[in-house]
Amino acid sequence: MLCETTFGGELLRAVITGVAGQDGSYLAELLLDRGYEVFGVTRRHGVRPNEENLHLLEGLENLHIRYGDITDATFITRLLHDVKPHEYYNLAALSHVGQSFKEPVATFNTNATAVVTALEGIRTFSPATRFYQASTSELFGLTPCSEDGHTEATPFHPRSPYGVAKAAAFWATVNAREAWGLHASNGILFNHSSPRRGPDFASRKITLGLAKVKLGLAKTVRMGDLSAFRDEGLSADYMDAAWRMLQQDKPDDYVVGTGTGATIEQMFRHVCARAGLEFDEVYEADPRFLRPSEVPFLKANASKAHRVLDWKPSHDWRAVLDLMFDADLAALES
Repeated sequence: MLCETTFGGELLRAVITGVAGQDGSYLAELLLDRGYEVFGVTRRHGVRPNEENLHLLEGLENLHIRYGDITDATFITRLLHDVKPHEYYNLAALSHVGQSFKEPVATFNTNATAVVTALEGIRTFSPATRFYQASTSELFGLTPCSEDGHTEATPFHPRSPYGVAKAAAFWATVNAREAWGLHASNGILFNHSSPRRGPDFASRKITLGLAKVKLGLAKTVRMGDLSAFRDEGLSADYMDAAWRMLQQDKPDDYVVGTGTGATIEQMFRHVCARAGLEFDEVYEADPRFLRPSEVPFLKANASKAHRVLDWKPSHDWRAVLDLMFDADLAALES
């Protein structure tokens, strides 16, 4: 059941942490298009791609940017006390899996402890708020994946500090739902990208790197191991799924993915073909990008999201990469 965008005659208010990221910017646009008043949270000093995503939102009516750190309990509790949002989307995270091995404590504080802080703030100051936690397929890690893909019932075996922190946040969300009756849901999102994806993530490294090679701005694209298999979708599609989760009468957890995928090498070769480049001439292995432990295979079974949320993806991995490469090429040429 999908809710109306007004509550008692007032606009629905939503908080989005991580509004400057690819997911946050798409979700902000989606909610604003549906008549929400949006309070977007970001840190004052963001990296350049995030600043670019914020620029895309400039001037939009009913959008309010709040600068702060989600690990600051005073900031979060004050925000909840003042706004009392109808919906709270926790998208902010230290989201680079490889970097989490170098910053495990900071990763846990941001990706797990801050989630508990937000949930406690909601319980205390705004218990009617519906909470969405951006969970991840990295929870499954080393768990063997069937041909049908991982479901909500698949056991977790995270393989990185990022995955471990996200597992703690997942169970904190479930516990808040079961112990306190909060409307709190986890979206177990598989890999998803877009032209707004950060340049240090594999999909964007491929499309941006090969666009530079195509234009003669670089000779090779340096990457680590290309054998991992990933289910890759479009960010905007997945934010629609997140919104649909909070429109349900009862909170729950949902796997979101395309049910298709490819190895990173297959993705690289696909974009090479689109660019008219030879894989062996442009790929350069770089051991600096290897991780201490890797997740070999991730594929989603989103049948529950299809059935309950009436959600379907619009792009498979090929279409996502094509969209990203074309956007990167056009941006570099302009």
